[in-house]
Amino acid sequence: MKDANYYFLGIGGIGMSALARYFLHEGCRVAGYDRTPSPLTAALEREGALIHYEEAVERIPAPFRDPAATVVVYTPAVPTDHAEYRYFLEHGFTIEKRSQMLGHLAAGKYVMAVAGTHGKTTTTTLAAWLNRCLTGGGSAFLGGISRNFGSNLVLGGGDRLAVEADEFDRSFLRLYPDAAVVTSADPDHLDIYGTHEAVKEAFAQFIRQIRPGGALVIKQGVDVRIDNPAIAVYRYACDAPADFCACRIRPEAEGRCRFDLVLPDGEVRDCTLGVPGRVNVENAVAAAALVWCAARREGSTLDPGALREALASFSGVKRRFEIYVSTPEALYMDDYAHHPRELAATLASVAGMFPGRRITALFQPHLYTRTRDLCDGFAEALSHADEVVLLPIYPAREEPIEGVSSECIAERITVPCRIVGRERLAETVAAMDTDIVISFGAGNIDACCEAVARVVAAKAEKRKQAEQRKPAE
Repeated sequence: MKDANYYFLGIGGIGMSALARYFLHEGCRVAGYDRTPSPLTAALEREGALIHYEEAVERIPAPFRDPAATVVVYTPAVPTDHAEYRYFLEHGFTIEKRSQMLGHLAAGKYVMAVAGTHGKTTTTTLAAWLNRCLTGGGSAFLGGISRNFGSNLVLGGGDRLAVEADEFDRSFLRLYPDAAVVTSADPDHLDIYGTHEAVKEAFAQFIRQIRPGGALVIKQGVDVRIDNPAIAVYRYACDAPADFCACRIRPEAEGRCRFDLVLPDGEVRDCTLGVPGRVNVENAVAAAALVWCAARREGSTLDPGALREALASFSGVKRRFEIYVSTPEALYMDDYAHHPRELAATLASVAGMFPGRRITALFQPHLYTRTRDLCDGFAEALSHADEVVLLPIYPAREEPIEGVSSECIAERITVPCRIVGRERLAETVAAMDTDIVISFGAGNIDACCEAVARVVAAKAEKRKQAEQRKPAE
């Protein structure tokens, strides 16, 4: 592998950048294309990758134009009429999807895969962190930047490999895991699947691909056919009886939770998760279950003290319940949620953490097809906030669809709602009467986070000073 060339089409994607980082670590030459620069591409360039941002064959570095020495990896988000993709295809290069390459790298590993239409990234990252804390090793390809590891790539000893199994374009059907979590199977990516039933059938096929003697950990209530007789099946839940569950959940400071973790072979009492939100307790149960399955396969058990410490020291994933401002006067957090179930879960978690507080939701819809297919669900979820600000749809890989816009959501929302351009988001928040502010979306709304945070922090300071100037009663 050393000295080989790997060229990435869509190198700035979170999954693609982890693969690129892996090959750089292995001493390979790495180059690639992406539409726009980003913190991820900047980091890769610092690590030695050659990256350009124009769709132009002539920008491909000369050493990467040799089909005998270069493997091309692409994301399905890159269209098949892309000039560089056509060049590689027409000149006989080895071309593989990201999921195919991930499947190659998983060979010989004990693969711990996390699938689901939401909850994948936090659960996978927490499983990787538990592996590290409990065994000192373990590797992972993550769908977000782990705060504990400072990366979306984890390299460690041993054969445990935690991976995020992405259902987009049926990519997860390239994996044959030893143990797998299924967090959810809600309707999503209907531009690919067509119907919710087709989504559920893909998850059923993923479950069939768990290797004989392996294990499935599935959230209680997820409606997916399980017809793999060669595996053990466990269910997990939050505050409900299951093979793995969190019970006696108690609120702690800053929205964190204390809970007792029930495992098939015992109970670990007084666990505290290092990140806020009840939804993350559920993710923690799934991650602990996955690691329990790995330990059981190795003939060992989970050490309760080490498990408690690992859960408490987990610091989360960037853009997942990421808090920018937290004072008695105001809170601002950012979250990657881009599906109605995710929005509803996060809003419910925040309302439970801060009862009686006023919540303002800032949301950038992601994809025209998702907005079209899930419009009613988005409106219902966002109506649980007290006020909503929508941005125009982030198109990603898609062309506009006539009649589909953020207005489709806005007209169905039952609380005050407005639509503004991304460039006006911070000034809009500055002019609003806000208390708790949450931004959501999988597009580029995160580029606004620092500006929104400054506005929220400044308003909180003014509120604090006004309170201090009031005469003592």
